[in-house]
Amino acid sequence: MKIRGAVLERIAAPTPFAESAPITVCELDLGEPGPGELLVRIEAAGLCHSDLSVVDGNRVRPVPMLLGHEAAGIVEAIGPGGSDLAVGQRVVMTFLPRCGECAGCASDGRTPCGPGSVANNAGELLNGGRRLHREGAEVHHHLGVSAFATYAVVDRRSVVPVDADVPPEVAAVLGCAVLTGGGALLNSAKPGVADRIMVVGLGGVGMAAVLVAVSLGAHEVIAVDTVPEKLAIAKELGASAAYTPTELAEQGIQADVVVEAAGNVRAFETAVAATGPGGATVTVGLPAPDARASISPLALVAQGRTIIGSYLGSAVPSRDIPEYVRMWREGRLPVEKLVSSHVGLDEINRAMDELAAGHALRQVIVFD
Repeated sequence: MKIRGAVLERIAAPTPFAESAPITVCELDLGEPGPGELLVRIEAAGLCHSDLSVVDGNRVRPVPMLLGHEAAGIVEAIGPGGSDLAVGQRVVMTFLPRCGECAGCASDGRTPCGPGSVANNAGELLNGGRRLHREGAEVHHHLGVSAFATYAVVDRRSVVPVDADVPPEVAAVLGCAVLTGGGALLNSAKPGVADRIMVVGLGGVGMAAVLVAVSLGAHEVIAVDTVPEKLAIAKELGASAAYTPTELAEQGIQADVVVEAAGNVRAFETAVAATGPGGATVTVGLPAPDARASISPLALVAQGRTIIGSYLGSAVPSRDIPEYVRMWREGRLPVEKLVSSHVGLDEINRAMDELAAGHALRQVIVFD
């Protein structure tokens, strides 16, 4: 079938992307879903730093690649052999499929799925191969999803069903921002109600961590970012206090649990320094592969502190997304507040500039 999607043609193009236009919105051919696969009509897709990291070259992926990994849509067709899902079911896309059989899948979310990671790095679906073509040539999938398009073929293990009362925008943001930011707390840090929680880096993932921290009834929630507008938004979302990194250092403020969600060295070092004795730093940001940070091993030992890496919030999506939906229904997790603007598919290059500049929380593409 013919679809319309946003294809990254080359990585590390010069900025602004609105001028260099590394992403082309074009017509593609989408193959039929194979066994264990689904055809999904995309309703909403969020722009995330994991998309930007491919565009700017921090995460080298094969191109051409149809981008987009945080999304929700409706099942339109099911591949041969049937499925436990039905046509018409709303699903949330998740960017790391889990095969359910490898050592990573047996870790209860602590480590990624091995075959899922291999498929993602190759630009393929979990069962192998690609379903996207343009003028006869293959186009790579992004993280098993490729959601910046009108339709996608995905593996059943790349989606989690949700009920129809969950709006598409809410469902989309659950699949990456909330899974990652919320999971850093619920799955990795597991703070107590008396703990002081800090979040460093207030993009979509960081703000989701703030929302989840507030929903847990944390003793105090502290937000940290270099952008004053984001600090103000964090306080509107329920943060007890908000500081720039400079203010944080000058006042010597520390917390029991610190989530780093910016994906750069300075933010990581800020988060480690702001972790109090006996506390934990949970890092979910994805800096450049060659990035290196400077920390004091003595401070970790002498003060009994820990550093925890948490990929996708150490999530098991089939377990965690229903929990976030429950929290949303109860009014404890107003995920819709993470959506900062709507953009059209044709605005994708400019939207990447907004993301790179740190101006946006979650820009969402809404499809008719």
